[in-house]
Amino acid sequence: MGRLRQDTVIAIVLLMACGILFWSTFSIRVPDYGQLMPSTWPRVILGALTLLSVIYLIQSLRQASPPVDEYEQSVPGAPPGGGLIGWLRHWRNPIWCFVMFFAYLITLPWLGSLIGGVLFVFTLMGVLGGWAPRNVVLHAGLALLTVGGMWSIFTYGLGVLLPAGEIFSPF
Repeated sequence: MGRLRQDTVIAIVLLMACGILFWSTFSIRVPDYGQLMPSTWPRVILGALTLLSVIYLIQSLRQASPPVDEYEQSVPGAPPGGGLIGWLRHWRNPIWCFVMFFAYLITLPWLGSLIGGVLFVFTLMGVLGGWAPRNVVLHAGLALLTVGGMWSIFTYGLGVLLPAGEIFSPF
């Protein structure tokens, strides 16, 4: 039997974490009001996460194990080129995601969740996917559809009060 791949170990750890978190949902207090139990949404999310982790485990077990030399030669997270510039180049996309999300959180009180969310998704998709004219139209449509859809579900379907923002709250 070959060595366990890193993906296999991560998939097993994710499945164990899903099991522990699902077990902990049974200790969520059930209130005397409402029709939906408070543990329903965490269980739905954990069910989806468990399914994705099982798929990840199956995919990692199907792949052939790389030779031992590849394990010994590769250093996880080591950027090509080295140094600070190489590290920044290697982690550019996650850094953009964190910076853009921080900007979204900072502007949330002024723009609100709908406008801020659409701008956040549109800008992040543009930064990560490029600003070609075809992409801009696609990114705008996807941002409006996804953020607008989720905002509508939470606002009108579930009755959640989302921040309107100071700029658009008079309207």
